[in-house]
Amino acid sequence: MNDAQAVDFLGKKYNELKQEIGRVIVGQQEVVDLLILSIFSKGHSLLVGVPGLAKTLLVNTTAQALGLSFNRIQFTPDLMPSDIVGAEILDENRNFKFVKGPLFSNIVLADEINRTPPKTQSALLEAMQERSVTAAGQTYPMADPFFVLATQNPIEQEGTYPLPEAQLDRFMFNIEVGYPTFDEELQIVKATTSGLDTTVNKVLSQQEIIDFQKLIRRIPVTDSVYEYAVELSSSSRPNGERAKGITNEYIAWGAGPRASQYLILGAKCHAALKGKYSPDKEDVIAVAKPVLRHRMVKNYKAEAEGVQIEDIINELI
Repeated sequence: MNDAQAVDFLGKKYNELKQEIGRVIVGQQEVVDLLILSIFSKGHSLLVGVPGLAKTLLVNTTAQALGLSFNRIQFTPDLMPSDIVGAEILDENRNFKFVKGPLFSNIVLADEINRTPPKTQSALLEAMQERSVTAAGQTYPMADPFFVLATQNPIEQEGTYPLPEAQLDRFMFNIEVGYPTFDEELQIVKATTSGLDTTVNKVLSQQEIIDFQKLIRRIPVTDSVYEYAVELSSSSRPNGERAKGITNEYIAWGAGPRASQYLILGAKCHAALKGKYSPDKEDVIAVAKPVLRHRMVKNYKAEAEGVQIEDIINELI
């Protein structure tokens, strides 16, 4: 199968995957799209939304449809790095052996990541970046594919440890989960209070997912699209040579080079899922908000005037 046929096959499998997830998850089309995009782009995502919006169910359903192992870790203030990575124990022969923690799974849901201290957050983020962990001098590779989905509750900030900008930068997407519409909520309530049990069928194999991740990297991109992605990132940096007026006025810190990389990767994947063999500017624009919104820091003037990051990104686009 050549790359063009592989892109067609990916588009077919993507539609099957959305259909399968849609049997359990009502609405949230954009969230599902971005979740699938980040998995095929080999990135990690941060889900921001209030409790009760089926974030855990969405990730679990996606894992089942992809045929991947899934672990959920509830982050709490007393959680230690060894609780998620694993620890050495004495076995029955009095030899030390490493027992792997819940982090060793294809899909890991880090629930309320801002509830745990920086020490445990950094252990998770090291695994995300290096795709391996080191314990007692031994390096253990993570499962392949490996995808971390962290959730954050935007309401309660008491007793939380907000992720520093450098750690937020490790996430490909910042996905905002909104409330369902009236009709969607009606559907959810009917489905969840009737005792019906929906089974999710496996759509892809692990090897197919790995092959698709490699395929995304091979998709060709024209110089004009590369330039547009870098221009978009550069324009978010205040006092830079390509900074826009709105950036200098309202932004304290802009997006780094990782944003440009993820704009291109996201655009490649977005194009492939829509049946295109190469991305254009529209594909970069489609992923711009989730890529940029957690990489730009507003200044005091923006906070005082109630200017939203989305408004600034719209202006830059």
